[in-house]
Amino acid sequence: MTLAVHNVEVVYEDVMLVVRGASIRIPRDGIVALLGANGAGKTSLLRAMTGLLDVHRGRITRGHVSIDEVPLDTRHAADVVRAGVSQVMEGRRVFVEFTVDENLRIGAYTRGRVGLADKLDRVYTMFPRLSERRTQRAGYLSGGEQQMLAIGRALMAEPAYILLDEPSLGLAPQIVAQIRDLIVEIRRSGTGVLLVEQNAAMALSIADHGYVMENGKIVMDAPAQALREDDDIREFYLGTGAAASSLRDVKHYKRRKRWLS
Repeated sequence: MTLAVHNVEVVYEDVMLVVRGASIRIPRDGIVALLGANGAGKTSLLRAMTGLLDVHRGRITRGHVSIDEVPLDTRHAADVVRAGVSQVMEGRRVFVEFTVDENLRIGAYTRGRVGLADKLDRVYTMFPRLSERRTQRAGYLSGGEQQMLAIGRALMAEPAYILLDEPSLGLAPQIVAQIRDLIVEIRRSGTGVLLVEQNAAMALSIADHGYVMENGKIVMDAPAQALREDDDIREFYLGTGAAASSLRDVKHYKRRKRWLS
């Protein structure tokens, strides 16, 4: 079983081309990292995969998204969730006035009430801290706890795939480590993961495969270990090497120009 993006092009308001023929594949038993700077097109690609482009005046003008060749890009967002794809958006987006338990129950709305208690038990087992705070309003949780809640809410739909948009953003290093371990546990439980991250070191430490996106295009595609060892990735995304101290160096500029050509 594979979630696939085939040569997708995304345009906003019929004038702004932000994704330029991108193709990626996420296997059911893997973690795939999608790396890139702000504005590279990563979030737009996720919106294309989850039926959220319309909300932002965007549309797919070429290519398609599918699970085992069954199209998803013609479906509404709720139908994409029913088909087995859930997304955790950047910034967590929990319902701050609702309790932890209420937030989780909302996550199961596409599945109805059948088996709801079992789903809650599974999430609370995976996230013991949420279990301790189940009656607390989400707005009073810490940033890390809210991220756990956002992930737990997505898991309530029992997805085959979960798309995580910057799950480590704004979190302390020890919390980032916890989120990393949770992502590994999610994959171990049988859910494929697409991990969109600017924290490339964290993403590539747990991913099986990775893609690098620049200017709306996929410019690199390789096993995670190969990306970790690539000089360009080490310099521009892992913060080691000459580029970490001088991004204006002519040699490195030429490398980026080659990626984008």
